[in-house]
Amino acid sequence: MTAAAWLMLAAAVIAFSAMGMTLRNLARYRPAPLVSPSPHLPLLPLVSVCIPARNEEENIEPCIASVLSSEGVPIEVLVYDDQSTDATPRIIAALAAGDPRIRVVPTIPLPAGWNGKQHACWRMAQAAAGRWLLFTDADVRFRPDAVARAVALAEQRDVGLLSTFPRQRTGTLGEALLIPMIHFILLSYLPVGRMRATTDPAASAGCGQFLLVRRDAYDASGGHSAFKDSMHDGVRMPRAIRRAGFRTDLFDGTDLADCRMYRGLGATWRGFAKNAFEGLGSAPLLALLSAVHLLGHVVPWIYLGLALAGVVERNDPVAIALAALAVAFNIAQRTALALRFRQPAVAVPLHPISITLMTLIQWHSLALHLLGRRSWRGRTQGSTAPPSPEQPAHREATAP
Repeated sequence: MTAAAWLMLAAAVIAFSAMGMTLRNLARYRPAPLVSPSPHLPLLPLVSVCIPARNEEENIEPCIASVLSSEGVPIEVLVYDDQSTDATPRIIAALAAGDPRIRVVPTIPLPAGWNGKQHACWRMAQAAAGRWLLFTDADVRFRPDAVARAVALAEQRDVGLLSTFPRQRTGTLGEALLIPMIHFILLSYLPVGRMRATTDPAASAGCGQFLLVRRDAYDASGGHSAFKDSMHDGVRMPRAIRRAGFRTDLFDGTDLADCRMYRGLGATWRGFAKNAFEGLGSAPLLALLSAVHLLGHVVPWIYLGLALAGVVERNDPVAIALAALAVAFNIAQRTALALRFRQPAVAVPLHPISITLMTLIQWHSLALHLLGRRSWRGRTQGSTAPPSPEQPAHREATAP
């Protein structure tokens, strides 16, 4: 075979491996069973839903409203205003005044060495009364049966932590190109079967939009204090729980919650760049993953396109056939993901562009990490912010 044919063979093997892993994982990554209320079944335990809020005036009320609509499980809602400078504190105070299930944890200045979100979640965890703690984000919306089904599944599987990736809604092409990469990475590289067979921290995953953790597991792991400076609780919490000797698991929550994480390409890029490298944690691993992604998911498209355009010689039918096979595997994988998770169809034929953008973001994230410039919502990692003018009134109105 020619050098081009060998290269395309490697590409086809990579593409087939990713597709095969995804299809196997999709068979295991299942929705939570329905919960049928019955007087003969024990009541589910209290769940403390913890919502950190920093400048979330557009999101906080609909998020809390969706949680309060929960059925089949007792809940309390804890909210922490993370030094917001918009109307978030006033909205939270008004909501808490109207429903005794809402408790607002008093805001204090961000301690040195803490990431804002991790500190907010830590503060709420200390005040929570539930057997289960559900950490979520203000832009998530829950169906009425979401919490009950998740808790029932967690108790059934006897895990210390259960997580899911809500349905990811997109509204622009930039979001459509990047947001579906979450499921692509997860299901291409995490063997769900091995995850369930071991407590190895490396064989775990989670999503910060939905982290359901049992109180004893949370306390034993050190909770958010175990990764207080992190910007990636979805990776760090499952690892901490496993190090403490508890199992973690994932389920498909596409039908239970949804979220529009970012708005537009710029916001999506910045949001991913803040923790993309932290999720990998190794420059050599990033270099290897970049090479694998470009070879298996970008180069075949370019080679096949050049061959069809007559730019490269067509007298290497083996290379062309292998490139076409790799592209077919890519399309099959992305189609399966799009159908299962209701992702935008336009992202399927634009797969190599998504891979390229994701790779660039990961390297940008590494640069930000090395330069100490990773930031989000006005804070650079490790920095603190002065209390906002809203806080004194907020604390007075919501003190326990």
